[in-house]
Amino acid sequence: MKQNYENYTAEDQKVWKILFDRQFPALPQAATKEFLLGLDRVSFNGEAIPNFEKTNKVLRELTGWEIYAVPGIVEDALFFDLMANKKFPATTWVRKMSELDYLEEPDMFHDVFAHIPLLANQAFVDFLQAISKFGQEWIDDEWAIHLLSRIYWFTIEFGLIREEGELKIYGAGILSSSGETKFSLSDEPNHFDYDVDKILDTPYRKDNMQENYFIIDSYEQLYESLPEIKSKIEERLKAKEAAV
Repeated sequence: MKQNYENYTAEDQKVWKILFDRQFPALPQAATKEFLLGLDRVSFNGEAIPNFEKTNKVLRELTGWEIYAVPGIVEDALFFDLMANKKFPATTWVRKMSELDYLEEPDMFHDVFAHIPLLANQAFVDFLQAISKFGQEWIDDEWAIHLLSRIYWFTIEFGLIREEGELKIYGAGILSSSGETKFSLSDEPNHFDYDVDKILDTPYRKDNMQENYFIIDSYEQLYESLPEIKSKIEERLKAKEAAV
């Protein structure tokens, strides 16, 4: 499918502006500098819903990635196949005015505003592509995919990074939520240094703010942890088989 930009209504554009203008003021202090740089590079603002075609021209030049329009949440196999080939799946629909504060399924504000700016960072997208290739390899093993989803959840969706001694946000699940932006950086939740073993042993919830957040020191650290991720998941798969 494709983004039919001319089909966006005045209300769609208004919802985008409300969401952008509500979230953006907190980001210069809360978000990773790489997100802010990426936001500028792809020229996102509150005045208009992003045009995928224009954004893709920029992304292809920067990292070789692009946005790939999908109708909604896609199956794991397609999800991993797309990202293994440098295509980030994103919905094209915008929530209704009555759904400004809560959605069961992510809309394009989450998919595009919160995810796409970091696709301008090479180490980040190299990590994303690599774990997607792991997903392709393990697609028929439900337990392996579940473990890999914990890595994705606590990094790509709900990750924090330490920059110049301060906690900053890079996870899209946080960056698209004004409430979780404040909560994740507060003293209320648990903050842990990035630890592959601990992440693989930590369940997560989709229906509430997170209790646990993991902190990286750089995007290069994520990329360099790939061999450990693969070996640790393989260890758990072997242990599971031996226990049967």
